Amino acid sequence: MADLAPKTPGWLDWHHDPSAPAFRLPPGTVDAHCHVFGPQAEFPFAPGRKYTPCDAGKDRLFALRDHLGIDRTVIVQATCHGADNSAMLDAVRAGGGRARGVATVRPDVGDTELRALHAAGVRGVRFNFVRRLVDTSPKDELRAIARRIAPLGWHVVLYFEAADLPELEGFFASLPTPLVVDHMGRPDVTRPVDGPGFARFLRFTERNDVWVKVSCPERLSVTGPPALDGEREPYADVVPHARRVVEEFGDRVLWGTDWPHPNLTGHMPDDGLLVDHVRRVAVTEEQRHRLLVDNPTRLYWPGER
Repeated sequence: MADLAPKTPGWLDWHHDPSAPAFRLPPGTVDAHCHVFGPQAEFPFAPGRKYTPCDAGKDRLFALRDHLGIDRTVIVQATCHGADNSAMLDAVRAGGGRARGVATVRPDVGDTELRALHAAGVRGVRFNFVRRLVDTSPKDELRAIARRIAPLGWHVVLYFEAADLPELEGFFASLPTPLVVDHMGRPDVTRPVDGPGFARFLRFTERNDVWVKVSCPERLSVTGPPALDGEREPYADVVPHARRVVEEFGDRVLWGTDWPHPNLTGHMPDDGLLVDHVRRVAVTEEQRHRLLVDNPTRLYWPGER
């Protein structure tokens, strides 16, 4: 058994009693962004990790999936596991065809390993540019990885801060794969939705083969979760930005829980309320079906309906 490292001080565990959502998700709903952490006794965390999380394994993830009424999941490799995809792959295999994976790979990854990842259910790799989570993101090496995965029909998942898009968008546009942007590119939701910062992100999305996750209102919001008296709408400041993306790119939007919500401070979201939040950003039944079912199925289970 591996030595068990204590979790990072202040780390918030996932919500142990999420509410039942009032919004009934349509059949075939895909959670297109979630993670597993360990459990570290079975899948040790990477030595160079930036944080040590709580255990949050596949059994907990699948229990939440069933509680919320989600049909399929896309499990994104967590940075605490580095390029050791074992925990993610174990969860994808346990999903029995109802899960896909997004991996982290090193520049020297071999074709045999890539084919094995594909056979296991991986359909993309993640490039992380958030400075507090990674030391460096060397563009030449990442471009080489993108060229290697393109023949497999995979995509690149991008995680970055909005302020860094001007520096990065030329590199992103040069990649030979579809791009999937986490959490709307982390916009500053205190700025107007029609302001220059978000307009730049929308132009980048329009001009390139980009899909956008309208996920993580709890990570982007300044106004925060519901007030105890129930009078404040949860994450209201995120709604205008998410609605704009859904309206303009309805056939390229995705949604995910981000369970178990890495690196949050202040509060841990109720996942049932995150499901209910979907109705605020996708206001018609057609928008919701594309966001939750049609688009992620087309991207991760092509040929199925």
